[in-house]
Amino acid sequence: MPVQAVAIVVCEGVQALDVAGPMDVFSEANTFLGSADRYEMVLVAAHRNPLRASNGIRMVADLTFDEAAGGFDIVLVAGTPTPPEAAPEPCLLRWVKELPWRSSVYGSICTGAFVLGYAGLLDDRRVTTHWQDAQALAARFPQARVEPDLIYVRDGRLITAAGVTAGIDLGLALVGQRHGAETALKVAKRLVVVAQRQGGQSQFSPYLTAPADPESPIARIQDHVMANIGDRHTLESLAAVAGMSPRNLARHFGQVTGTTPHEFIERARIDAARMMLEASDRPLKAIAFDCGFGSVDRMRIVFTTRLGVTPVQYRASFRRAEPE
Repeated sequence: MPVQAVAIVVCEGVQALDVAGPMDVFSEANTFLGSADRYEMVLVAAHRNPLRASNGIRMVADLTFDEAAGGFDIVLVAGTPTPPEAAPEPCLLRWVKELPWRSSVYGSICTGAFVLGYAGLLDDRRVTTHWQDAQALAARFPQARVEPDLIYVRDGRLITAAGVTAGIDLGLALVGQRHGAETALKVAKRLVVVAQRQGGQSQFSPYLTAPADPESPIARIQDHVMANIGDRHTLESLAAVAGMSPRNLARHFGQVTGTTPHEFIERARIDAARMMLEASDRPLKAIAFDCGFGSVDRMRIVFTTRLGVTPVQYRASFRRAEPE
């Protein structure tokens, strides 16, 4: 196989691990590959002046956007700790807009997805970003299909990763796809990381954040659902808790939380099941019942759809060891 040219796009305030994570994966992969089959990596930026990463490290680009006029096999846009508040500088935006023609595989790590969004590359595509910024990404680019649970998402030639260390997972996935699972496993061992993490990108729920007013009708509903997670909840029953009509509740709930009551309930059930799977050896049937799924089959379908793994796989990945 020919040499793979990899470009990582950086800017002032970039998250250092968004850059170093995938670069270390490709660099370690080179130790197991022939010289004609290696990865060659460059940093691309608006200029060659030193850039200060968010942790204080200084980086210098190998190429400017004008100099990086040729094609690459892989291009990844690194993110910053917080999403950009406005469209990126014009030279970056022009260069990123050409990624579908400039590269075989293109994508982002963490909030780099916002740059892709401003470039119009997320429309009608499945994508992810850091869980804390997923709702903002969906709001700013409503035509994107944001998957907040997943560590990385591949949609054709577009590949996006969640926050920070998820860039390592993305790099390992790309190495595995090109050179096989055995090579990816060797690289993971060298980096002392899991070869392929499974399940949601966090072991806690980013969905169950409280409203600004803890006494609000929405807060009462959330408290009620989480305190009675195993019960059957309908829009009508929740409206009674909130003291609102079902129609007004559906509208108000969406305005406050950015999701629907049904969506919140399902994510709350997943969150409760996650904690039980991590912290106990209880049978799946009991967990499914107590968390309101009704059956193991239903819980399996929801986990597979939302997290990409079964409850058994999730437990195997995240089961907390008992203290000695």
